[in-house]
Amino acid sequence: MIWYPWLNQPYRQIVGQHQAGRGHHALLLQALPGMGDASLVWGISRWLMCQRRDGLKSCGECHACRLMQAHTHPDWYELTAEKGKSSLGIDAVRGVTEKLFHHAQQGGAKVVWLPDAAQLTEAAANALLKTLEEPPVNTWFLLCCQQPSQLLATLRSRCQSVHLAAPDETQSLSWLQKQAGASQQDCLTALRLSGGAPAAAQTLLEKSWAARQALCEALPGALQKDMLSLLPVLNHDDAAARTGWLCALLVDALKWQQGGGRFIANADSQTLVAEVARQLPASALDESIRQWFLCRDRLLNVVAVNRELLLTDQLLAWEQMLHASVVG
Repeated sequence: MIWYPWLNQPYRQIVGQHQAGRGHHALLLQALPGMGDASLVWGISRWLMCQRRDGLKSCGECHACRLMQAHTHPDWYELTAEKGKSSLGIDAVRGVTEKLFHHAQQGGAKVVWLPDAAQLTEAAANALLKTLEEPPVNTWFLLCCQQPSQLLATLRSRCQSVHLAAPDETQSLSWLQKQAGASQQDCLTALRLSGGAPAAAQTLLEKSWAARQALCEALPGALQKDMLSLLPVLNHDDAAARTGWLCALLVDALKWQQGGGRFIANADSQTLVAEVARQLPASALDESIRQWFLCRDRLLNVVAVNRELLLTDQLLAWEQMLHASVVG
């Protein structure tokens, strides 16, 4: 697991609570993608499992540490949905919770990690809840969830919530420039498009930056001529991310109209943002943003959605709406 500098403070806080005998048996970590919550969980798990702790650090040498490093510790459990499935069922939860009431195979702690607690079905969540209400001795639960509101309120109430907030933008920018080797403007844009999550910004720069640039280059021509020319740019496996970039450009144009140019996300594309702001009235921008956010939501949540058809319909509807707003 990669360790990130912004994890130091929450790690010290959580492990410090355990050292003081005040560690909660169930932590609910809320974090954006790219904040490193999995790395934080791994660090905490290694400390909990370690048999010869060195203050806030795991020793890295005891038998438990070696098992953790090899990912073969029998008392560390990861609960995720089966490959090809989007939900985590009751059988998987029961399979793990039953083992928790037996003596730890290594005689130490038992740790259960849920990388995405939102995958729990209602039945699975209720089964887990019973264990959280009366947890076995020296057993710790680490739950991760981007949107805790998706979880049962009773489940949330049994956990201590920890929000892994994005670091200060200046600090993140400094780290990102060292890691990605990109220009300051590109790094700033990637960071803001990623909600301030530095590792997500790094992934964007290294894997998807060319696609995002292609969208920026295609947008002016699409607005002036044929809106369907955007289809090849948007219609990819990461279409939800690409429509998100489009939404960010439209929101920036609205900010620009209101004199908020210094707050735009697309800091490297001010000329494009200004041009969109000049071409489209505020009412059209507002409606455009609503339409594209709805489209993105459908791409993310509608099972087996026909992506090409959805995007084609949206582009045609957008073209019609913009034409009507200009004529009107």
